[in-house]
Amino acid sequence: MSLTFRKAVADEAESVAALINSAYRGERSRLGWTTEAHLLDGLRTDTADIRQLIARRDSIILLCEHAEAIIGSVHIEKAGGDANLGMFVVDPTRQGQGVGKHLLSRAEETARTEWQVDKIVLHVITLRHELIAFYGRRGYRRTGVLHEFPVNPALWTLKVDGLALEVLEKRVGLGVRPEP
Repeated sequence: MSLTFRKAVADEAESVAALINSAYRGERSRLGWTTEAHLLDGLRTDTADIRQLIARRDSIILLCEHAEAIIGSVHIEKAGGDANLGMFVVDPTRQGQGVGKHLLSRAEETARTEWQVDKIVLHVITLRHELIAFYGRRGYRRTGVLHEFPVNPALWTLKVDGLALEVLEKRVGLGVRPEP
């Protein structure tokens, strides 16, 4: 599969938000393995949030395309000497085909070259063992640092009590070789 990568522009905020929501929540998300529909109701994000992230300094929404269709996206943002990575999604019908592995690698490379960061940091729901394992296979390490899951009733509601996020990180400094 031939993939291309590029930065999102403001005019694409609505379609990017729709892709993110389809991969995380609702019935369509159940077609893939990254669904959170059993944990949360509602939306993961909205068009205004995505538009703001695209416009913000030191913030990139990286898109993955195949045959001119957006099939994946990830948000990366500089935070001091590190980069935060989040809202990493692949269209549920394209999951399991290696798209995520390539998109994650390109996001890490982009953060390294754009901001010369030493480390990528991300937050994963602690109940998402398969997702933690996915990141582990790509060099991310569990830190043991936990944060309470954020509340945003305007967008989502919790289906289960006690949700928490664990911080994972990966060294990606210029002296570190990228994962294949």
